[in-house]
Amino acid sequence: MSAAHRLYLDHAATTLVLHEARTAMLDACDYWANPSSPHADGRAARAALERSRGAVANALGYPHDVILTSGATEAIRLAARGAKVPGRMLGATEHEVVPAAMGRAKVIGVLPDGTLNLDALDEALAGDPAVVAVQHVNNETGVIQPLPAIRERVTAAGSRLLVDCAQSAGKLPLPDADFIAISGHKFGAPPGVGALLVKELGTLRASGGQERGYRRGTENLPAATAMAAALATRAFASALPAITQLRSKLEQVLVTEGATVIGHNADRSPFIGGYAMPGVASASQLVQFDLAGIAISAGSACSSGSMKPSKVLAAMGIPADTASCVIRVSFGPSTTEANVERFLSEWRRIRSRAEARAA
Repeated sequence: MSAAHRLYLDHAATTLVLHEARTAMLDACDYWANPSSPHADGRAARAALERSRGAVANALGYPHDVILTSGATEAIRLAARGAKVPGRMLGATEHEVVPAAMGRAKVIGVLPDGTLNLDALDEALAGDPAVVAVQHVNNETGVIQPLPAIRERVTAAGSRLLVDCAQSAGKLPLPDADFIAISGHKFGAPPGVGALLVKELGTLRASGGQERGYRRGTENLPAATAMAAALATRAFASALPAITQLRSKLEQVLVTEGATVIGHNADRSPFIGGYAMPGVASASQLVQFDLAGIAISAGSACSSGSMKPSKVLAAMGIPADTASCVIRVSFGPSTTEANVERFLSEWRRIRSRAEARAA
């Protein structure tokens, strides 16, 4: 099937690179010198880099420091390893990069709706100050964490809050946090660029020669410029009302078709939905949707290829027979009502075939 006839509903994995980002990236290649070089060419590149840094902060409405990185994974690692507090904590449904970056850390459980157990958080915060890592929007379910309540508790305990905003930056307002990780390829920039937003640089240990001493490696000016351009479009934020309606329509129909909506009782980002089709394994659904020209996923794209059981769903207490049948559908600015109808038609066909085989 040609690309023109395929339907892409996996924007939470990587979304399409926006035209504005492509153009800005190409234009930035005119500043080819190393931004750290002291000569005139390097200074010109540095000036362009700082303009892009400022544009990222402005587009996000962020008044503090921006450390440019290769993506959210590096940003999380910088904060997890560099925060000047002794302890480390994370929510049980965090993206897999977080426990890898945190090392030995306390894991805080979640409630059945996927939100952090605040009583468990209070208990954990009774010890030494720590950096507490919590996703803004879960990458598998779209569940939004109650960050104002979490922030209040973390701050009162003298700890630091690290929020993974890979799935919310450029889509929802940023939360109040000590550290925020963002990823450009989730909102229309090319892969390989992101940032760590830092409220107070003094709370983070320096670790390199670039980015004011907080990162190692030559700065990626073209990608940083593309990220700023992607954010400036407000493509996802502007699409929020329409996507909210589309996701609502999708779920209303799926429920009548017998689907389970994961985290349905929680506040969720309209750009992501997790749905279980009774009796049809996630892997089987992925293959059948793909053959029909529809791209979806089963949980995080970083791990769905292995088709291992989802740690997120297990932490929420989702029964194994339901968890094994969950797929993720994620929307972008270009998603239309016709796209939703096409997905629903294929959902019905897949379920009908499964019911026929079981009869």
